[in-house]
Amino acid sequence: MRIAFLGPAGTYGEQAAGRLAALEGQPEAELVPQVGIRAVVQALAEGRCDAAVVPVENSVEGGVTACLDALWEHPELRVARALVLPIRHALLGSGPITGISEVLSHPQALAQCSQWLGEQLPNALQLPTSSTAEAARMVAGSRFRGAIASLEAAREHGLEVLAYPVNDVPGNCTRFLLLRRGERQLQGPLASLAFSLHANSPGALLEALGCFARLGLNMSRIESRPSKREMGEYIFFVDLELSEGSAPLEQALVALQPLCEHLAVFGAYPLELAREEASGAG
Repeated sequence: MRIAFLGPAGTYGEQAAGRLAALEGQPEAELVPQVGIRAVVQALAEGRCDAAVVPVENSVEGGVTACLDALWEHPELRVARALVLPIRHALLGSGPITGISEVLSHPQALAQCSQWLGEQLPNALQLPTSSTAEAARMVAGSRFRGAIASLEAAREHGLEVLAYPVNDVPGNCTRFLLLRRGERQLQGPLASLAFSLHANSPGALLEALGCFARLGLNMSRIESRPSKREMGEYIFFVDLELSEGSAPLEQALVALQPLCEHLAVFGAYPLELAREEASGAG
């Protein structure tokens, strides 16, 4: 089994991919790093990998927009499983913290540590990278650059841990999805779907959401993304709790379909909460 993830080695995505592979009964799966979230999804869509692991939501910064956009572009993919992974960032480097003038990391990680960086390194320039592990790779050997990344990335790239933890919120966590090709499943405790409406008119969204409310389906998340076609046109991503099985979901989809221009059901799936390891690595 080949699983695509956001590389290089040492990312939180790699950690999530390893744990999700074990939950799938594939602990020896080959983990295949990709550059960028779109590339992760594309590797699965094109058949170069059997599965893909992508971050979809962070408890501090919200939805990962690149993942949401990629899912909408590939409605043939399904969510097979989800994992909530604790995220504990560290400041890594090869020189003293007093000499750090540039801090590199993924934009989400920089945002999750913005308060700490403002207090501890207020004059340091913050530079975005494609992943936290890529930031760690780029700062290796530099005495004026630091990276926000995991303890695992420090070991992978031979860096010193200059400060830990540095995330602003102690309970910081990210939900990762394991994506696969094939027929979607409607059995599971959580379901994900996305839809766009025929028209941007008063009450249109309320009518659509009423399909869930009337059947007692609780939304654990709703998020909108621009359709990229015209101003004011949106795609709505929804997660539903299926406490009463798949029947209410099936009925809701029948009622929702006529209201939508496009409807993509990513499936129902189990959700696991990863136990934080003693090392603190997220």
